[in-house]
Amino acid sequence: MRTNSHRRTFAAVVATCVLSLGATACGGPEPSADAAAKDVASALEAGGKVTVWAWEPTLKKVAADFEKKYPKVDIELINAGTGDKQYTALQNAVAAGSGAPDVAQVEYYAIGQFAIGKALEELSPYGAATHDQAFTTGPWSAVRYGKGIYAVPMDSGPMALFYNKKVFDRHGIAVPTTWDEYVDAARALHKADPKLYITNDTGDAGATTSLIWQAGGRPYRVDGTRIGIDFGDEATTRYAETWQKLIDERLLAPVASWSDEWYKGLADGSIATLATGAWMPANFASGAPAASGDWRVAPLPQWTKGAAAGAENGGSSLAVPKASKNKALAYAFIEYATTGPGATGRVAEGAFPATRADLESPAFLATAFPYFGGQQANRILAAASREVAAGWSYLPYQVYANSVFKDTVGKAYVSSATLSQGLEAWAATSAKYGTDQGFKVAGK
Repeated sequence: MRTNSHRRTFAAVVATCVLSLGATACGGPEPSADAAAKDVASALEAGGKVTVWAWEPTLKKVAADFEKKYPKVDIELINAGTGDKQYTALQNAVAAGSGAPDVAQVEYYAIGQFAIGKALEELSPYGAATHDQAFTTGPWSAVRYGKGIYAVPMDSGPMALFYNKKVFDRHGIAVPTTWDEYVDAARALHKADPKLYITNDTGDAGATTSLIWQAGGRPYRVDGTRIGIDFGDEATTRYAETWQKLIDERLLAPVASWSDEWYKGLADGSIATLATGAWMPANFASGAPAASGDWRVAPLPQWTKGAAAGAENGGSSLAVPKASKNKALAYAFIEYATTGPGATGRVAEGAFPATRADLESPAFLATAFPYFGGQQANRILAAASREVAAGWSYLPYQVYANSVFKDTVGKAYVSSATLSQGLEAWAATSAKYGTDQGFKVAGK
């Protein structure tokens, strides 16, 4: 859980600027397109230091390659913590007015938080708008807030079903193509061996919103400072009722993701599937090497038989904080890492691309994964990226909303409360927070 001091820090950042959305009260005047483009070229010629806060491991090689191409540039790559830990540090730097990096890795769900707080540079004038056809729909939509572009996609997380073929074959279980079949498979596996679970889940905000997204739910409506929050639509209800069966029948392993116990479950097959983002393969190989050859990749189960709807889970971007002292050079590095040679290099290192060119590359599609028994898994994952449903929005304070997920929806996993009741409580808590920060929040 995020601490109360963190919540206050974010509240201060948002409250400072929320009522001046669209103005430049929290930053200086925007550069013109021509001036910014010239600044980028001039910055590369002049060189200098660029501090990058990021946890993504493939950026290490990107930084080295960039320095080799531009000897006058020094890239200082700092792991300020994964996800929320880095966001806390970045928010503190914004509030203090000093200590912010030149480039920051920001997950898609968190971009709105920093954009609404005027903490990020709008990148259109630097050339970001010229890449609007370079990326798939989900990531490109995620880096836009209002009419601005506040980051450039670095990778993506179209969802697929990773399943243990060895376990499924042993018990004669067919790979589920719908979520109703998934529930049936969960029952069959657990009945065959009480130590087997279809998946693990102790309550995760990202997974929940992604499955609602895929089902067709659109609980968040964002229009500047006007926000709507509604988890009562038909699609969200269908998700809640389906997942409630897995909870009620105790078909979910009570194991936290990324824990040692979780990796053990993936390795020994007691956790038989994961419905997650396309960035997962490298984590299988490094975290559960003993299961190499046992796992495969399949399309995400559908809420309606025969449909082809997807969603994103995870993925992140690179942004330039307003407080950067070298914005043009920072953008040059971002462009290199996301659309230039660095993008292809990162894919070769195991990152899953957000760029259409890389996703359509014959070499990428034909890559055989020894961990998945030689399967050309990228063909399924690339198809999933094309099926991501449009129209999804996150709250401009989603980081805060996710921090109170365990206090609301999470109760359904440890008490008699239902998911539907938890979602209602989550909506109410999120709405109150938004109202307190100056947003105009509407319910159903």
